[in-house]
Amino acid sequence: MRKQIIEVLISLRTLLREKFHQYNDKLPFFLMILLAFIIIVGGINLFVDLSNTLHTDVLAKYDSKVTEFVISFRTPPLNKVFQFITEIGDFKGYIIITIITTIIFFLKFRNWRFVLEIIFVQVIAGLANVALKQVINRARPDAEHLVSVATLSYPSGHAMSAMAFYGFLIYLFYNFKLNVWIKILTILILGLLILAIGISRIYLGVHYPSDIAGGYIAGFIWVIFCIVLFNVVDLLRKRRKKRSSKAQ
Repeated sequence: MRKQIIEVLISLRTLLREKFHQYNDKLPFFLMILLAFIIIVGGINLFVDLSNTLHTDVLAKYDSKVTEFVISFRTPPLNKVFQFITEIGDFKGYIIITIITTIIFFLKFRNWRFVLEIIFVQVIAGLANVALKQVINRARPDAEHLVSVATLSYPSGHAMSAMAFYGFLIYLFYNFKLNVWIKILTILILGLLILAIGISRIYLGVHYPSDIAGGYIAGFIWVIFCIVLFNVVDLLRKRRKKRSSKAQ
């Protein structure tokens, strides 16, 4: 992903040099940031438009059928499994995972950059989810709840946070220089964890399937935006260092 973004920036810079006599080296980066904002704003508008179908009969039937199918597998042992999975996608779970990744990243890279990026992605995703819940104001399902909940239903905070947090970890591990099989295994585990957290919320009776879908969409939009933003900021920082070294 990082290489592709750099290639886009280089292509954009070349195009601007050919089309404009007065060229600003920073213009491609500002355009990329603008593009990122357009993507996130457009994505939110699409998300809201799709949210308008929440009270339709078609979606209600879909939610009901999928929920009944998932809940039909309930057993006492499986209840404990999904309760554990949903805790991984909860606040305490993210604290533990963040501590573990902090230790790993610091030992491997000796800097706090990736940790700060992860925290930024997760904190803003959480705040955005609270705001979206208040705007859409959808009540929880009537199914029996196997865990206690106190907030509104749509979009699922667990699904949105899982997509943002573990999705960004997937991006980081994809770019790390690791053994290919370790990389594939890690990405596969994180991807399955995102899926499992979403399913656990339906299984436990606290979310409609459409809540999970909405959370995944919102989380994906946010993580893509952050990836673009972090890469542009990183490129700008490198260019400044390069210019300062030349000036000396």
